[in-house]
Amino acid sequence: MKKTFIADIRERDWVDTPFLVRDKIMAMAKNGKPYMTLKLVDRTGEVEGRVWDRVDDFAGRFERDDFIRVQGKASVYMGKMQLVIQELKSVRESEVDLADFLPICSRSTNDLQAELREKVDSLRDAHLRQLLQLFLADPKFLHCYSTAPAAKAMHHVYLGGLLEHSLAVAGLAEDICVRYAGLNRDLLIVGALLHDVGKVAELSYERTFDYTDEGKLIGHIVMGVEMVEEQIRQIPGFPRPLAIHLKHLLLSHHGQYEYGSPKRPKTLEAVILNFLDDIDSKINGVRTHIDKEPDSASAWTAYHRLYDRYFFKGERTGEPAQVQSEGPELPADPVPAPPTAVLPAATAAKPPREERRDERKKGFGFTLGDQLRGKSLDLFTLDDDSE
Repeated sequence: MKKTFIADIRERDWVDTPFLVRDKIMAMAKNGKPYMTLKLVDRTGEVEGRVWDRVDDFAGRFERDDFIRVQGKASVYMGKMQLVIQELKSVRESEVDLADFLPICSRSTNDLQAELREKVDSLRDAHLRQLLQLFLADPKFLHCYSTAPAAKAMHHVYLGGLLEHSLAVAGLAEDICVRYAGLNRDLLIVGALLHDVGKVAELSYERTFDYTDEGKLIGHIVMGVEMVEEQIRQIPGFPRPLAIHLKHLLLSHHGQYEYGSPKRPKTLEAVILNFLDDIDSKINGVRTHIDKEPDSASAWTAYHRLYDRYFFKGERTGEPAQVQSEGPELPADPVPAPPTAVLPAATAAKPPREERRDERKKGFGFTLGDQLRGKSLDLFTLDDDSE
């Protein structure tokens, strides 16, 4: 079956191609007529599908995470491409190429793994180097580490995203160590490479990106510490203080308790890792949001709910920039809206607590001053151990 990719769809195109259903929402308009909204994905992105007619008939043909063949007309609404679906049918997995339907890293797996091995070879601490070599010697782990996304929704949400993100944080750590003397370079690099290692088991990434049962019950931070401890036990003479400092990096890299961090950073390397992780995830998250709207003529993106703002994409030739306010107001000349819907409470609910904690990037107010406001400036006080 010939595949038309989302990135190639243009306004007024007639689309007849398979998609993976990421989300399926049934809703009711004020006039009492049902309609259905679909989030359709392939490896090049996602597009919204709208079903206005034969809703009950179509809804019974498939479920979330199924493949469907869609026939419909493409149109741009509020700066985003959407498909008005006229016909659809379920498609068997054997009829599609799975590689067409999940977004993938722009860098090849071989390239990412080669950079990873270079980082490991550069380590001067024999114990830390042996620790990472044990991880890389496990083919199943290496496959998962090279395949997993870094998150479900906010940043590096594509196959290979976890390794790309970990390498980026490790690269930033090297840059920091060049600028600031006295840092434990090897510890910081290993912490960067392993800070999200638990995500290989926290997330599922076969047909769609979601949390596993273990991920929801335990979480990638604790799971990662368990994985590190298991490998450390195989290395004779691994210094206990070094193990404690490494595990502290993993336990504290979310920075604050309210962001799901079991501990707050209490070493300089831990403080640095917290901010480098945040920097790389936010840069990728904003870039991804900007890239979602290639067909928009506006110099501004659509409103980002979790970041709570619009982002400036750049001036468009012959078009004055329209500065958006800090809220989800409509643009000055809105396109007529589709029938107003009243969503069922279940579909309008907030994301699960696990996702909100893991994607702890709402807003950009997490400066060092914000995090330490009202706190003791002594990073090594014991007062938070009793909280």
